[in-house]
Amino acid sequence: MADQKKTTRKKENLDNIGLEIGNKPPQAPDVEEAVLGAMLIEQSCVDQAMEELNSACFYDPKHKMIFEAMASLVTEHTAVDIITCTAKLKEQGNLETVGGPVALANLSEIVGSAAHMEYYVKILKQKTIQRDLISASHEILKDAFDDSVKVDELIDKAQTRVYDAIQSNVKRDIQDIGSIINEAMSDIQEQQGNTGVTGVPSGFPSIDRVTMGWQKSDLIILAARPSVGKTAFALNIARNAAVDHHMPVAVFSLEMSNLQLAKRLMTSESGLTADKIKGGVKLEDFEWQQLEYKLKGLQKAPLYIDDTPGIQLMEFRTKAKNLVKNKGVRLIVVDYLQLMQGPAELRGMREQEVAAISRTLKATAKELEIPIIALSQLSRASVQRSGGIGKPQLSDLRESGSIEQDADMVIFIHRPDYIGMSDNPEDREKTQIIIAKHRNGETLDIDMTFKSDQVRFMELDEALDIQASHPVESRMNYDPFGGGASEFE
Repeated sequence: MADQKKTTRKKENLDNIGLEIGNKPPQAPDVEEAVLGAMLIEQSCVDQAMEELNSACFYDPKHKMIFEAMASLVTEHTAVDIITCTAKLKEQGNLETVGGPVALANLSEIVGSAAHMEYYVKILKQKTIQRDLISASHEILKDAFDDSVKVDELIDKAQTRVYDAIQSNVKRDIQDIGSIINEAMSDIQEQQGNTGVTGVPSGFPSIDRVTMGWQKSDLIILAARPSVGKTAFALNIARNAAVDHHMPVAVFSLEMSNLQLAKRLMTSESGLTADKIKGGVKLEDFEWQQLEYKLKGLQKAPLYIDDTPGIQLMEFRTKAKNLVKNKGVRLIVVDYLQLMQGPAELRGMREQEVAAISRTLKATAKELEIPIIALSQLSRASVQRSGGIGKPQLSDLRESGSIEQDADMVIFIHRPDYIGMSDNPEDREKTQIIIAKHRNGETLDIDMTFKSDQVRFMELDEALDIQASHPVESRMNYDPFGGGASEFE
């Protein structure tokens, strides 16, 4: 009954819109009658109609009631014909409204041939899309005149309404296993020609061997305790994709300004210490030259930074869509999840708000078909837990269990020395990248080195090579991406 009232209101709204612009809403009552008539006399037409259509595809309220009665019969595994449909309409209290048994008898005589059913269904779906687009456009128009609606929210709603109007009436065909295997074989053959990385490269061979690169539609959660190196690791990943592989990357920084991020990138790119980039230690003339030379690649990289503090979900979605469409962005980094603003109605209910944020991030990754790396805080439980040298666990993800549920991958950064689990000076740079959840692959711990003065993570073999080749420079300055000492040193 509630659905019927909702449908009636929708039709009245469409009629009112039609009156406003002097046109009737798109409809084909004769085709509606032909479809219903074919369903009454041919079971195959019932199956085809139930697969392709729903009650919203019928504009005439009487035709809608008849179709809903037929749908109820199908649900009850009862044959559809004039007698059963009459009984169902009577049971629902709609028989007299539709015109009684005579109306059903007339419908069965209208259809010329059940062979035309596919053509009829196509017409009804087209009319439905037109009506839905009119309704969506009218809602967009009303919101556009409403000053209380923010522009970013308006854009997101407009895109979503138009998308929903189209997608709700487009159904994917069922495929046989043979055609799917052929598609899979073509995909495998295509992958044979690459280096093994099918997604966006992280720049760390140990990680790429497991992930094959960051994959489309994946939500990757990168979590750690404060100041362990989440932002540094995420920036290393963004830099590697944008500079080394020329893949457009967007970074949404909710905690740090774009200037602070730029200085971090300059530190890791140039090989100079963080103190020199920050101005604590003065740069020599040759270091200015080194800085300018090393930043040429970074300056030209397709790396985009948005430092809107406390960005709202709707604003993020709109910006993300624009970046993918206009800049061809292949990877998005969000630093960090807990600083985003969820739906206004969930403010004060922190767990539900964070759950809504993680769901939206996953939905955005899926809709835009790009990986999203979202940084997240860990609770104190990982530090306070006895045993396991303080290794974080999935249950340590802060404020909502839905983060673990929505994520395709969860990666932890673990530094035993930082949380006081090791007093050995040699352990100060040792870091573990823990892949704790991997929906499409294995989980494992990867040993790395974190050079805090360079704000840079390195593979163990790379760090050892640098130390062996340049024992002096490894303790002072070295060229982090050139494989040796800088030409200016």
